[in-house]
Amino acid sequence: MTTLLATERIKLLTTRSPWWSALAALALTTGFALVLALNSSKPAELEVSQTQFGYQFGLMVVLVMAALAVTTEYRFSTIRATFLAVPNRTSALLAKTAVVAVLSTLIGLACAFGSLGVTAVVLPEAPLGLSSAEDWRVVLGVPLVFAAASVIAMAVGILVRQSAGALSLLLAWSMLVEQLVTLIPNVGQDIRGWMPFAMAENFLFGPYEERPLGPWASYAYFAGVAVALLAAALVVARKRDA
Repeated sequence: MTTLLATERIKLLTTRSPWWSALAALALTTGFALVLALNSSKPAELEVSQTQFGYQFGLMVVLVMAALAVTTEYRFSTIRATFLAVPNRTSALLAKTAVVAVLSTLIGLACAFGSLGVTAVVLPEAPLGLSSAEDWRVVLGVPLVFAAASVIAMAVGILVRQSAGALSLLLAWSMLVEQLVTLIPNVGQDIRGWMPFAMAENFLFGPYEERPLGPWASYAYFAGVAVALLAAALVVARKRDA
């Protein structure tokens, strides 16, 4: 397994996509934090959680990066060489997913602390010290969400295999579908409360009294969806031709 992880790390980091994705995610999240800081009228009332509102921009980039990490292999048929070298497809795909998840976690850490740092520089008078468990959860929760989201994107990429289809599905679901269900009369808000990316948002920001689960239970739900999708993707990958 160590050799597989090393191989997937080399394959991933010797392409331009992850590096550009990391830069784009960092620029978008910290840029959004900078705009919020510059337009803050009451710095003394600013909370740590508000510095992380731009995490969704970085999340979209991570979803794209993770999906492309596997769909490009199907597109150029290099996945066949991988499966020939490693007949155990589950091990190969798990190694690829683990490497992408670790990279996504590192990107999330950079985005979270970068956003916090930019805001602190612009508004030195703002109370942005990580003085509570909630503050730490919000900041360290961003990389946790990025990691689980990358697993979801990998699973969708394995299932769909085409970049355009996988990206369309991921972005449409996270940006549109979960919002549009609120238009359903009477039950729309309740349905959205149980959707995966809504759970990730609840984990980071709440409000917990209006949601079905608390913060860590919400993250467990989100991670559980990721694991379930990946398990389904691995089963499908074992049964069909590469």
